[in-house]
Amino acid sequence: MKFKSSGASDITAQQDGPTRTKGVDASHALAKKDWERMNKYKDDIFSVAAQHKVDPAVIAGIISRESRAGNTIKDDGGWGDHFKAWGLMQLRAPPSGLGAWDSRAHLSQATGILVDFIKKIRKKYPDWSKEYQLEGGIAAYNCGDGKVDPKDADKNTTGGDYANDVLARAQWYREKYNPKTFWGSVWGFFSE
Repeated sequence: MKFKSSGASDITAQQDGPTRTKGVDASHALAKKDWERMNKYKDDIFSVAAQHKVDPAVIAGIISRESRAGNTIKDDGGWGDHFKAWGLMQLRAPPSGLGAWDSRAHLSQATGILVDFIKKIRKKYPDWSKEYQLEGGIAAYNCGDGKVDPKDADKNTTGGDYANDVLARAQWYREKYNPKTFWGSVWGFFSE
């Protein structure tokens, strides 16, 4: 599946300080900076991706956006967003108690929530392309499915760019995680 993404907004692009890079290039640069930390979770990402039939790169894209592969939350026991969200994929508090903030159990729970949102968006907007359903599901993961605007899925997301930034980061990780050598079709849940 190919998708187009506008990438990071100017504000998101400056997570690591002032930069002239923006859009997809900025998202790719942020993903690349998280690569070494992300590799620590590679086996867990692949396992959870296979379990939920999700591209591992999308999971990595969310982890990069939400916690910079754990870098922004490691000193606070996995808490982020002013202690309102928890774990690598920043689930809203309180955590369910499924594993540590950087555990496979946490990734599985969060990915299950992501898949549920994608399915809700798919059901709500059956005429949307699969690519836009994915974008809408990622936006819903951030802001809730009731806030996904049909004309601009990112309109109500953090920074107004959440899904597009996640998808652009996922593009970068996809090249690194090469799903063809991992387990074949990465969009299996769309054909269910």
